[in-house]
Amino acid sequence: MYEHKRKVFMCEMEENITRIHINDKEYILIGTAHVSKQSAEQVKEVIEREQPDSVCVELDQQRFQSIQDGDRWKNTDIFEVIKNKKATLLLMNLAISSFQKRMAKQFGIQAGQEMIQGIESAEEIGADLVLADRNIQTTFSRIWGNIGFTGKSKLLLSIFYGIFSNDQISEEELEKMKSQDMLDGMLQDMTNNFPALKKPLIDERDQYLAEKIKRAPGNKVVAVLGAAHVPGIKKEIYNDHDLKQLQQRPPKSKIPKIIGWSIPILILSIILYTFWMNPSAGTQQTISWILWNGSFSAIGTAVALAHPLAVLAAFLAAPITSLNPLLAAGWFAGFVQAYFKRPNVSDFETLSDDVTSVKGFWNNKVTRILLVVVLANVGSMLGTFIGGADVIRLFIENL
Repeated sequence: MYEHKRKVFMCEMEENITRIHINDKEYILIGTAHVSKQSAEQVKEVIEREQPDSVCVELDQQRFQSIQDGDRWKNTDIFEVIKNKKATLLLMNLAISSFQKRMAKQFGIQAGQEMIQGIESAEEIGADLVLADRNIQTTFSRIWGNIGFTGKSKLLLSIFYGIFSNDQISEEELEKMKSQDMLDGMLQDMTNNFPALKKPLIDERDQYLAEKIKRAPGNKVVAVLGAAHVPGIKKEIYNDHDLKQLQQRPPKSKIPKIIGWSIPILILSIILYTFWMNPSAGTQQTISWILWNGSFSAIGTAVALAHPLAVLAAFLAAPITSLNPLLAAGWFAGFVQAYFKRPNVSDFETLSDDVTSVKGFWNNKVTRILLVVVLANVGSMLGTFIGGADVIRLFIENL
């Protein structure tokens, strides 16, 4: 019985392994599912059997350090996160990882266990470890800079659906994701829904991974990869790729900055001109601007279940910060929230588990602060458009 099970396992393993020979080098690509027990077992089995000179893992330096330093959250300064304008990015990272962590929790394993196994097995056999993936911040920058406003909105909705969704997936279904047919279908869906997303997320990383794998030292190289990248790497490994060019971040567009300054200049100009024409109407415009901006930002902050003084800070700050693109209402609300509800060590220790549920996002003091910052800013943005429209309405009525 044991031998039969082992033969079946070996057969399944070979289905997920691609062998490529270029000149005198052999490349063995293992296509894995990131939260699969069998994938981690497969990585261990293949590396021990093949005894490669190098093991490549689909990680960058930042994610590798995250795996190596499990206590990194304890050293996080939430005030620095807000001050450096990284609250939204951190919340997005946590949101993106929540669905994967939830599946991993469902199967009782650690997310990315196959990458951890690749690191450990490389060390055990004395193979060189190669971190083959592109920096995650570079990938995010290239995604964000190429998908436009509509794409960003759809992507954000898709990510947050992953938080609120309670979808369950069987391990058998998960293993099927490693098949070529299922993979092609997934990539086709991604292309249809987010046409500009596939290039930076899949195609460019296929090129980057392929080049790093090709440059790995030794004559035999094992690469531990997410199954989505194997088809592309099989093609790209025969081509030469410029790693420096693939690592470049796109230049920031000047359009958001132009719009960011144009709106407050327009609003201020209209209010000042109205005051000159009709002081009473100008006063109405000012009150309207304050109420719409402050109220929406305060509502967003309240939705995050913020401290009452943080809600008040959002209300007071939004009408002013909306007229200065260098400031944001969420920063002020976030600082107040962090001052009165400062996270302790236990909040950082439980962060990885808390982000697997909606309740956890709101209960953990770390994510609560991040939500306060983001929702206060979203509310302020809505208040700017509605308040601005009302200012224009009052201006036209008093012409």
